[in-house]
Amino acid sequence: MKLKDLDIIITAPPAPGWGGRYWILVKLTTDTGITGWGECYASSIGPDAMRSVIEDVFARHMAGQSPENIELMFRRAYSSGFTQRPDLTVMGAFSGLEIACWDILGKARNRPVWALMGGRMNDRIRAYTYLYPLPHHDMNEFWTSPDMAAECALVMVEKGYTAVKFDPAGPYTMRGGHMPAMADISLSVAFCKAIREAVGDRADLLFGTHGQFSTGGAIRLGKALEPYSPLWFEEPVPPDNLGAMARVANAVSIPVATGERLTTKAEFAPVLREGAATILQPALGRSGGIWETRKIATLAEVYNAQMAPHLYAGPVEWAANIQLGVSIPNILMAETIETPFHDALIKGTIRVEDGFIMAPEAPGLGLEIDENLARAHPYTGDGLHLEMRDAPCDYVDGNSFAGGAPPKQD
Repeated sequence: MKLKDLDIIITAPPAPGWGGRYWILVKLTTDTGITGWGECYASSIGPDAMRSVIEDVFARHMAGQSPENIELMFRRAYSSGFTQRPDLTVMGAFSGLEIACWDILGKARNRPVWALMGGRMNDRIRAYTYLYPLPHHDMNEFWTSPDMAAECALVMVEKGYTAVKFDPAGPYTMRGGHMPAMADISLSVAFCKAIREAVGDRADLLFGTHGQFSTGGAIRLGKALEPYSPLWFEEPVPPDNLGAMARVANAVSIPVATGERLTTKAEFAPVLREGAATILQPALGRSGGIWETRKIATLAEVYNAQMAPHLYAGPVEWAANIQLGVSIPNILMAETIETPFHDALIKGTIRVEDGFIMAPEAPGLGLEIDENLARAHPYTGDGLHLEMRDAPCDYVDGNSFAGGAPPKQD
């Protein structure tokens, strides 16, 4: 069995577009006719440029190989171009292709992916959800409304979720490393207070920042949030400064989480070594794929750290995250995005049930893909999957982070 054909589908989730402006799905077919699906979580270059990278990585390092040769293909993609260091774009391409190889291997053996890499450690995976506007909420007001966030959190808890994530500290700016406005700290405290009062101890609070603050600013914010006992403080400083992140981790009582923008064990190992975080959040469509992230989980186990796979993408990456989570002992929880489009794209083959995802039993990733639906929603815009604004923090009129990069409303 050899890898033969590659197809790439760039699909755009309809408005409001939670999960990013587009998802890059890859479909591999072997010379024996078995197909496998993967997803490349790539946001740093546009989809047309990424398509060319994916095609090159496949043709150069994977075509004609057995899908079993995961380690060999990884080493080729990681090292052959005189790199032998993390490259976010190349590894983003490889990650999705690697996930598709595991889907093929599971289908060829009629077993789920988790059965091929250590077996079932967990019968179910705890899910968490970001707080998105409810149908009756004003889309613009929601992001700065503690009351709306609390209302949404209670709805999610009633559905069975035991953890909710939110990030009111804004702004989402390419400048990074700024001192938060006092108004941003006060708003963040108001969010935590309102949500904690709404859900009590029925759910953990997950506080996100997207790496926006200076070291001192992150410590100020973290100290203000401590009375509400969030389960984590996500990316309190830019992810390229582990020393600063470690100083934040040592200064606040809230566990620090990081990893959605990192790739391969080469970037995750220093996080653990420096004591920068105790919760790792790899996105498997970027972190090197399933096997490489299994290695990251093993490193985390040595440092008594936990795994919480990140998801701001489509359901194929989610399925890979779940397969990993089923097989490892140090899974904390996995991010989940529930929209009709996510569900329809995989024909409801994996779902959240009372706040948990049951270990899939179907072969491979456990998915049935609606390929026609994916092709019927092509991406035609010119934006990136995620974008950070140019403007700096607004210390006069306040700031708002509007939940990622949703498409323009009609």
